[in-house]
Amino acid sequence: MKNYDVVIIGAGPAGMTAATYASRANLSVLMLDQGIYGGQMNNTADVENYPGFDSILGPDLSEKMYHSAMQFGAEYGFGVVSGIEIQDTSKIVHTDMGDYGAKAVIIATGSEHVHLGVAGEEDYQGRGVSYCAVCDGAFFRDEDVIVVGGGDSAIEEGLYLTQLARSVTILHRRDELKAQQIIQERAFANDKIHFQWHTEVKQIIGDGDKVTGLEVFDNQTNEISHIDTSGVFIYVGLQPNTSMFSDLDILDNAGWVITDEKMQTHIPGIFAIGDVRVKDLRQITTAVGDGGIAGQAAYDYVSRLNTKSEIQAE
Repeated sequence: MKNYDVVIIGAGPAGMTAATYASRANLSVLMLDQGIYGGQMNNTADVENYPGFDSILGPDLSEKMYHSAMQFGAEYGFGVVSGIEIQDTSKIVHTDMGDYGAKAVIIATGSEHVHLGVAGEEDYQGRGVSYCAVCDGAFFRDEDVIVVGGGDSAIEEGLYLTQLARSVTILHRRDELKAQQIIQERAFANDKIHFQWHTEVKQIIGDGDKVTGLEVFDNQTNEISHIDTSGVFIYVGLQPNTSMFSDLDILDNAGWVITDEKMQTHIPGIFAIGDVRVKDLRQITTAVGDGGIAGQAAYDYVSRLNTKSEIQAE
C-alpha cells in the first residue's frame, strides 16, 4: 500500500485546485478519479463567469486546471473508491485498484444529475434521453428537442442546443424559471426556444430503438397530452456522490457532506470541497475557492501531525 500526505478523491475543479495548493506546499499528493479529470466542466459548452476569461470552453478550462494541479508533483490515479477507513490519525482509502494510505483525505466527488424516475427514462438513456447537451447535442441536428427543467443548467443547455436543433421546447413544472436573470433574458429573446409551463413528464415513449415522444401532464388543467420529439435533455437537480461515505456520519439527511469554513468535517483530517458539500452556490468558482481553502487546511493538519510525531520521537 502506497502512502501519501494527502489523498484527494475526485478530479473536478475543486479537487484539482486542492491538489495544486497541497502539492505546492511540498506535500505528497494523490488525486483519484474514476474517469477523466474535469468533472462536469467537461459537459459545459461556454463558461462565462470564471475570472480571467470572457468565455472559455469547459474542457479547455479542465485542461488548464489539470496542468496546474500536476506541476508541483501531485500524482493522478484511476480508481472507484468504496470507502475510507479511519485508523487513529491515519486513513486508508479503499478502491477497486487497491488501497492508499493518507494522513489527510479531501472528498471532492461532486454530484450527478437527478433522474426523473419515469417510465422509459432508463430504457432510452443514450438513445434519445440525455443529461448532457454538449455531449449529445450534435446527434439532434435540425431536430425538435425537449429540455426538462428551469434552473441555470436547463436554460444554458437549452441555449446551447439552439445552435444545433431546429427548435428547443423547455418544459417546466412551474410558471417561472429559477435560472439567473441574464440567462432567462437570453432564452426569452431566442426565437428557437419555446416554453411550456406547468408541465411534468409522465412517460418517455420510444419505438424500441429510440425516443419518439413524451407523455406529459399539465398540473393546472390536469390534462395529459403527447409531444413528439427525438431528444429529451433532463436538468432537474443534482444529488451528491457520497454513498461510499455513509458509514462515516459526515452527511446531512440529503447526503451532502457537512463541513466548517475550513472545509473540515467533524473527523480530523477528512475534508470535503466543491459540489459535494452543504453550500448555497455550486459553481466552478466556489469549487475552486473550496479547493484552495482545503489544500491549505490539509497542509496545516499534516504539519501538526508531523510536529507531534517528531516530539514523541525525541
